[in-house]
Amino acid sequence: MHIKRSHYMMSVAISAVTILILNHSAILGLIPTSKEKPITSNQLIDLNLDSNIPVKSELDTVMLEATLTESENIPLLHSLIIAQHDEILVEKYLNGGNGVQPVNIKSASKVIMSALTGIAVEKGFIKSIDQKVVEFLPQYFNENTDLLKREITIRHLLYMASGLSSTSSDNYPGWVASSNWVKNALDRPMVYMPGETMLYSTGDSHILSAILSVATGMSTYEFAQKYLFKPMDITIGGWDHDPQGIYFGGNNLAMSPLDLMKFGLTYLNQGYYQGKEVIPSPWVQESTNKHIETTASFRDFDYGYYWWLYTFGGQHVYFAWGYGGQFIYVIPDLDSVVVFTSSTDLRPRDGGHLEHIQELLEFYIIPMLEMKDAPTLAGN
Repeated sequence: MHIKRSHYMMSVAISAVTILILNHSAILGLIPTSKEKPITSNQLIDLNLDSNIPVKSELDTVMLEATLTESENIPLLHSLIIAQHDEILVEKYLNGGNGVQPVNIKSASKVIMSALTGIAVEKGFIKSIDQKVVEFLPQYFNENTDLLKREITIRHLLYMASGLSSTSSDNYPGWVASSNWVKNALDRPMVYMPGETMLYSTGDSHILSAILSVATGMSTYEFAQKYLFKPMDITIGGWDHDPQGIYFGGNNLAMSPLDLMKFGLTYLNQGYYQGKEVIPSPWVQESTNKHIETTASFRDFDYGYYWWLYTFGGQHVYFAWGYGGQFIYVIPDLDSVVVFTSSTDLRPRDGGHLEHIQELLEFYIIPMLEMKDAPTLAGN
């Protein structure tokens, strides 16, 4: 199991360097067996060590080296970027990856849709996220339409609780092969009451893209360029659209790893980029709060407005997640953002790759960031 191996490797790395630096016999009892948890930064700080020994800087180095070494054991990983306090600490590219080439971020695109919705509300293009879908897209509704569909709101779309049957997973190929993606998504049967249950469906976020186009009088691409990408100096590489020209709401957008980091840092900084509010601060807070619990297939993650929420290594994290291992992890209490990009040619769909990324985050990166954020052990 990766988790046991990661616990052991991280524990041994930290313990070994502590012994080397301190030559302190009291440390010897901290070397764990493979069944024990890693030493935490708090344990190291509480050791009452010689205050003249610069333990923290040495441990920073070893934990960084352990993180980089472990990242090399993930064969499908293309990039790992770690930032803390608005400073990039790690920028590592593997297996042909680089920081500036736009890559398909798959469903991590959904957090871009979330940000665009918040901007559209703030600019007055959308009055409220409690407005109903039928107000914007009446052509897809008639006297025979299920009355429940008339109750679906933008808010429901934002946390995947429209109640419509999903377009994702096994239904995805047939949906994107259809002649009208919005109609196909809205024509699906209702399987839940609107707002009742989260059912992952890219159809929901694509309906939202159609709404943005109607509300703003611009394509989703044009709106994003004007109010998000250009103000943040982001250059995208491409963005698929449906047969009607509606840009894919929540999939197949290409952004570079460094631009993903820029976007994550803007969320970490409450919507501000270079001192200017690009994404409304209240929206940043609202969209990253829990709004619904996810379905069992997504473990016990919670869900905001297209942002996933979970506790990794004792830290509250909200994150964007794209197929194959495209991630933006925002860790507010550590003032940090972590970006991963990976090969999208992943067969089987999981294959342990996602678990390995999450273990790297939980057992290597977060402890390293906690150590860097901890009080310096050298005397003052």
